[in-house]
Amino acid sequence: MTTTAHAREREARARAVLARVEQRTGARSLVAPVGTVASPVPEPEPARPVLTDLERPPLPVPPELERLLGAGLRRGATVAVLGSTSLALALLAPASVRGSWVGVVGQPSIGLVAAAQAGVVLDRVALVPEPGPDAPGVVAALLDGMDMVLVGPRSGLTDADRRRLVARARERGSVLVSTAPWPGAGLVLGVRTLGWTGAGEGDGRLLSLDVRVTRSGRGAAGAPLAVELTLPLAAPGRTPVSDGGKTAGTSTLRLVG
Repeated sequence: MTTTAHAREREARARAVLARVEQRTGARSLVAPVGTVASPVPEPEPARPVLTDLERPPLPVPPELERLLGAGLRRGATVAVLGSTSLALALLAPASVRGSWVGVVGQPSIGLVAAAQAGVVLDRVALVPEPGPDAPGVVAALLDGMDMVLVGPRSGLTDADRRRLVARARERGSVLVSTAPWPGAGLVLGVRTLGWTGAGEGDGRLLSLDVRVTRSGRGAAGAPLAVELTLPLAAPGRTPVSDGGKTAGTSTLRLVG
């Protein structure tokens, strides 16, 4: 199966999953309707070895996080991002820009505007703010058809649900990102606020947030590291905004004892 054919299959699977989720939960997206005219089919490519989802390259990450995450997020991984929905969205953006589909479940504080500002491509994102009792099935369905699925605290999952979803993500080669504690997560990014910048003496508006991101987890992630960042990170393809000499997205690596 060629790379282009694999992408088409993944897109068709994502659209089918999204249609089912929309019927069950009212998921919101800006995906083009079924009647939209399709783009011309490119010429067939030479045959290449078939790659399973787990054998495909890792999903890209923001450059500011490469010191913590390496070249990218391994397919089938489960990642907990604790303390910053902004950082969680920043994880979704690079993959979305490169053609991946992403889902956001049980995180009503995240809307289409926030996703767009983080750089997520809106016509490849599905939002299910309140999945209700269908949450385990909705997350499982999204993992079947999308490359990354963010799960928030309003999903109401049990520990048994989480274990099944970790196995589902591993089987499907999708990356599961949680903004709430997730027992069994292979990688945990903890975010601690250091201070806000941008406001003057009693006036002005807050423009950026200095944070310390600490890595922990299993395997290679078990070696603790920390990076000091300025949020929000620059969206993929955009120039970071500078404020008084401080640039959003800049980072400093520190070892953690």
